[in-house]
Amino acid sequence: MVGAIAADLSGRTCLVTGASSGIGKQTALELARLGARVVLACRSAERGEAAQSEIVSATGNSAIEVLLVDLADPGSIRGSASAFLETDQALHVLVNNAGIWSTRRRLSRDGLELTWATNVLGYFLLTELLLERLKRSAPARIVNVASERAGELDLSDVQFERRPYSGVSAYSQSKQADRMWTWALARRLEGSRVTANALHPGMVRTSIFRKGGGLLGPVAAIYSRLFGLSVPEGADTVTWLAASPEVEGVSGRFWSRRKERACRFRDPQAEEKLWQLCTSMTAGSRT
Repeated sequence: MVGAIAADLSGRTCLVTGASSGIGKQTALELARLGARVVLACRSAERGEAAQSEIVSATGNSAIEVLLVDLADPGSIRGSASAFLETDQALHVLVNNAGIWSTRRRLSRDGLELTWATNVLGYFLLTELLLERLKRSAPARIVNVASERAGELDLSDVQFERRPYSGVSAYSQSKQADRMWTWALARRLEGSRVTANALHPGMVRTSIFRKGGGLLGPVAAIYSRLFGLSVPEGADTVTWLAASPEVEGVSGRFWSRRKERACRFRDPQAEEKLWQLCTSMTAGSRT
């Protein structure tokens, strides 16, 4: 068992995406236990409010808010970011956690491949819109939930318009991109007192694989249920990176189970190409 996180987050604000269930909700709960004001960024008002009530009841911390956002919809991201910024509250921690796995090719409202739109562009755009507030609130942290299930990124065909679509490949390339984007972001944040790190939470017993549909989704769901980590175990490294004094000022690293791991996706030139691609694909969504 890992030790408890020795941190007092009183007076600090944390925003967690995908906070209505799974790792996101558990991370939000643990941050609330540490005294933080926590913003639950959720797609569903009903599920977000249910998570809010559960967290308040479990922690006694009433400073829990719900912010509605669909990470696959740039308009929703822009509106939600604007609503948060208008409150003029500080932002000390941004946890990019929300993600999907889909075994069939689906499109977002804007006609983008849904896994890429949610898992990559959603992270990128929300962070860009909130970045100045994070800098103003520094020291601050950005924590990006990636995966060891990563690879197959083709920057010339991220939407599988040329390649045959595979849910595994779509998810894997999105998580490779999340790591590479984190390294490019960390470079840009040098000297700002805002850190950016990525992590692998482990194979966790959540519903993400079951919701993917197709044959592989149930197989992966069964495997994770039999051999996966519990949700609190999966959320531990996320919470640790968000709150622990042990990693204050540490940036641009890849983590699993509170240990730094080597990342094979270290290529500044490719990372910059990815950054430019994300910038072009979200152009007009950051105004």
